[in-house]
Amino acid sequence: MQRLAFKMYLNKGQKEEYKKRHDEIWPGLKKLLKEAGVSEYSIFLDEETNILFAFQKVSGDGGSQDLGQTEIVQKWWAYMKDIMETNSDNSPVSVQLEEVFYME
Repeated sequence: MQRLAFKMYLNKGQKEEYKKRHDEIWPGLKKLLKEAGVSEYSIFLDEETNILFAFQKVSGDGGSQDLGQTEIVQKWWAYMKDIMETNSDNSPVSVQLEEVFYME
């Protein structure tokens, strides 16, 4: 089981909308994530910097950030692009973080 973490960037003033959209996550997207081996997926917000910190456990070779070729993920990215910093393909600007400490 891998533990992956990354950060993304929320546009200022979009906390409530971001939370609302994730509270209503599409069932098909949730199913895809689970089928890809993603579990315990959490996203935290640092309101001082608008940086989103994401953590997930993955039983396969890649995490949620590796599903961008699927139609539903591309639609999700397009849906989220107005409230986040995104790349030209609508994917969120994302920086993978290195784990430097873990305690079981």
